[in-house]
Amino acid sequence: IEMNFRKKCDFMIQTVDFLILDLIQNKLRCKFLDSLMIKFSSLGNGGIIWIAISFLLICYKKYRQAGVLILVGLIMGVLIGNCLLKNIICRLRPCWINRAVSLLIPIPYDYSFPSCHTMSSFIAATVLLHTDIMFAYPAFLLASVIAFSRLYLYVHYPSDIIGGIALGTIIAHFVCLL
Repeated sequence: IEMNFRKKCDFMIQTVDFLILDLIQNKLRCKFLDSLMIKFSSLGNGGIIWIAISFLLICYKKYRQAGVLILVGLIMGVLIGNCLLKNIICRLRPCWINRAVSLLIPIPYDYSFPSCHTMSSFIAATVLLHTDIMFAYPAFLLASVIAFSRLYLYVHYPSDIIGGIALGTIIAHFVCLL
């Protein structure tokens, strides 16, 4: 009975995920957003924008703690999200299942859950919320656009994004508590 319930839940989540992805593809996709979403998504590749921001913050004594906390959070995110969860959950990406959607970026090679672009973005934004509210608002805006870009580009499900937000926020809170 428990396995049946889990299968039904998985099916319902995947159905809602594909409905949202298809809505984005059918209603929002256009040349302007294609170009913009590729650029925003690439900012999150390997957490590069957040690593760069961390090193920039470390250069200033007033912001050094925030920079170090972001880096520690990003390292934890790689270990927990990329190395552990992706390989335990092994969720196939939407672009692997529905090949009818033409991708604007190369097909990712790793599993889907959680979205590590989103996770790293929300680690950085949440650390900034704890350490310097002035930087937090633009960081959350950028994090949200990066997360949305992953849906737009059809490489993550909405539930992957929610998982990335939750995991990133939890990791950031944990790092800031230490």
